[in-house]
Amino acid sequence: MPLDLYRTLKLWLAAASLACGLSTLPAWAGQDCQDRGPTVASVTQGMALATRAAQALDASGAQVVVLGRAGQDLSAYGLRYSHLGWAYKSAEGPWRVLHKLNTCGSGRSVVMRQGLGEFFLDGLWRYEAVWAVPTPQVQAALLPWLQNPQRTAWLHEPAYNLVSYAWGQRYQQSNQWAIELLAAAMAPEVHDRAQAQAWLRLQGYQPTVLRLGPLTRLGARVSRAQVAFDDHPAEQRFSDRIATVTVDSVLAWLPRAGLAGAPLRATLP
Repeated sequence: MPLDLYRTLKLWLAAASLACGLSTLPAWAGQDCQDRGPTVASVTQGMALATRAAQALDASGAQVVVLGRAGQDLSAYGLRYSHLGWAYKSAEGPWRVLHKLNTCGSGRSVVMRQGLGEFFLDGLWRYEAVWAVPTPQVQAALLPWLQNPQRTAWLHEPAYNLVSYAWGQRYQQSNQWAIELLAAAMAPEVHDRAQAQAWLRLQGYQPTVLRLGPLTRLGARVSRAQVAFDDHPAEQRFSDRIATVTVDSVLAWLPRAGLAGAPLRATLP
């Protein structure tokens, strides 16, 4: 990539971040943590996907949707998507996405508010968007939470773990934060993460159980600060069963629980 174009893209992304009041720390979710600069092709495709997604979301008439992307190839685990967040129609008109991101190279995370362009410019593995439209009741409950920074930070645990235990509170990964926030919005009796998880269990949520060999677990633990297995129950961890929250499991659960419609998709040709 020509140096002047690369600098232009970096400045454009920085300006977009500042305009939205976002952190400029390198943050990632649902992909490998590598400092790769944008390319002409990735920016063009990412913006095209964002445009297509915006048109589809506008046509849905929804105010809130759960929105996912494919940040890395998880097909070896039978998964299609890697990361999700809550997208909502802002008062100004454009869609905004609220999601949790890992601060690259660390075990910490932040909750960020981005536009669709930023959401789909984050080094995608496959240029495909997936979303599900919640019921009107769920949308009405969620929208005030998504608009209020104090509420969205309430159940956020900064200690990040890519494969955190679905029913644990030591760490919290991005998809886990999203559905725990849903629980808090839907159930006034939820005041902490344990209560949010109890509500999710009551609604029939079932995490994905990953089958990871010991060498895979060891390699991940020593090479990536944001991966740990010490919050999983010993009997599951030592039998290489890692129960964690995935986009695919959330999209399967929401219609089953009567909380949203079936997933919809937009892809680039």
